[in-house]
This record gives sequence, structure tokens and C-alpha cells, in this order.
Amino acid sequence: MRAYFFDDGRTPVPAGARVLHFVLALALLGGVFWFCASRSGYTWHWESVVPYWRKFLAGWRATVGISAAALTLSTLLGLGFALARRSRIVPLRYFSRIYVELIRGTPLLVQLAVSFYIIADGFGLQNRYVVGVVALSLFAGAYISEIIRAGLESVGASQREAARAIGLTEAQAFRYVVLPQAARRMAPPMAGQFASLVKDSSLLSILGIGELTLAGQEVSSLTYGVFEAYLPIAVGYLVLTLPIALWINAMERRHSFET
Repeated sequence: MRAYFFDDGRTPVPAGARVLHFVLALALLGGVFWFCASRSGYTWHWESVVPYWRKFLAGWRATVGISAAALTLSTLLGLGFALARRSRIVPLRYFSRIYVELIRGTPLLVQLAVSFYIIADGFGLQNRYVVGVVALSLFAGAYISEIIRAGLESVGASQREAARAIGLTEAQAFRYVVLPQAARRMAPPMAGQFASLVKDSSLLSILGIGELTLAGQEVSSLTYGVFEAYLPIAVGYLVLTLPIALWINAMERRHSFET
């Protein structure tokens, strides 16, 4: 019985206990929400929103496509700028640093407006989806680059020296010694950043991109059902962000080791 309610960090918690605790926690959260909703006096009219389920589905599909493209591009940008920050080429280091500080120091909302109405317009690019994905990727890439750089620099120089001492090349030392340790430390913040990127895609609605948030706003204006339109948005983003967190956690457990 003790194993069902206490985790000492050494004895594996039974699967049944994990399921039980998850259900209890979910029931507690649901009970709190139901209590607050019942006390608010708000009258729910789900029947007015249900006919627009195709609009929600189309918006959710657009969000999936935008998020998948932005996740891939931002990871590549983050890796590139992280390596640039560690480069021996001084102008490249300064360019990367200016990019990171400029992106992190300004709001995404402003960056989207400037990207589409000034920069993209100057180059004659009118595709809102392309501009939105690139702007979102540049925004997330700045944070990802710092996560990667911090993870790589967290591995001490003695680790590299020890790897070289046993005959590994610089590339082999990075592949087999530095990267596995850095990846384990980068996993939690990367999971948070990936989830934030998916949620930040909601701001693309200001560019008129037909993603999930814009679909909810349109349904809300048509039905006057604010919560009925926005709760499906929350569920839609949760469906996208939860698997990312679970996948990162699984990878972290798989590559964990004692230090």
C-alpha cells in the first residue's frame, strides 16, 4: 500500500498506482473548474457552437502544419546560431548575439507586424503563411539557441580533455561524450520551448492566418459564445503540446544516468 502513495525514488511505482493518481488529480482539477463555473452564473450554450466544428477542425489542422514547420525550422536556426555563438569567427559571434538579444528583447506581436508589413512587403512577399512560419521560427530559434549553447557549455572542459586522452577525435568526443550529457540537460527547457512555440502560433491570427485561434474568434463573434468558442481552442492546443512534453520526458528517462 505504501508504494501506491509514496515514491522514494528507488522503488518503481506500480502502473496501477500511476493511473490512479492521474485520475484523482484530473478529477480534482475538473471538480474545481466545475465548482467555479457553477458559481459564476454563466449560462452555457454549446448548441450554438457545435455547428461550426468544421471551422475548428480546419483551424486546428492549419495550426498543426504551422507548428510542425516552425518547430523544424526553429530547431535548425537555434542549432546554427548556438554554434555561431561558439565560433572563432568574431563577426559571426557578434551577429548571433545581436540576433538573440534583439529577438528576446522585443515582443513577438511587434515582430510579426514588422515582418509582414515592412520586411516581407519590402521583398514583395505576400504569402502570410510563409511569413508567419519564418517569423515564428526566428522568434523561437533565439531561445532554442540559448538552450543549446547553455547545454553544451554545461559540460566541463575536463570531459573533453578526458575523451581526447583516451584517443577520441574532437568530433568523436563531441558525439559520444559532450552531446549525450548536454542533451539530457537541454531536454526539459526544450520541451517548454516547443510547447510555447505551439501556443505562440495563436498570435499569427493578427496576420489573418486561418489557424485555430482565428477560427475561435470568428465563431465567438458569430455565436456570442465566448467560453464555448475558446475552451475548444484550449483543448486543441493541449492535444498538441501534451504529446511533446510526454515525448521529451520519455527521452529524458531513456538517456538518464547517474553522475
